[in-house]
Amino acid sequence: MGIHDTFRFGSHAMIFNAENKVLLLKRTYGNKGWSLPGGGVDPGETIHQALFRECREELGIDVIDPVLTGIYYHSKINTQAAIFRCNISDDDKIVLSSEHSALRWVDLAELSESQQIRAEDAIHFQGQVYSRTF
Repeated sequence: MGIHDTFRFGSHAMIFNAENKVLLLKRTYGNKGWSLPGGGVDPGETIHQALFRECREELGIDVIDPVLTGIYYHSKINTQAAIFRCNISDDDKIVLSSEHSALRWVDLAELSESQQIRAEDAIHFQGQVYSRTF
């Protein structure tokens, strides 16, 4: 089997606040939905480099203490997503890029089923990276 240019791979941050709410950003493009900070891995880039770059671009701050908790295949859009549980400094102020119009902290119960599973995987991570298909 060969490598196909249509396959995509992303790197995303699962950031929780003190109440275990998840940070979501509202996109200004596409379906204008809510999603985790992060995005596509560029050619020649590692998943960690992509995570740091995308979060710096989208949040205006650096994520800290990234832990890879899962890699998830999304069949509807033919993409793999690496999810990192991350922290942000209490002193940092998020400044959104033009790619996002708003942010909010969301209870796990408000997330889609696949996002909820990925959040639970991150919260309960014990050292073994999860791998799931949606």
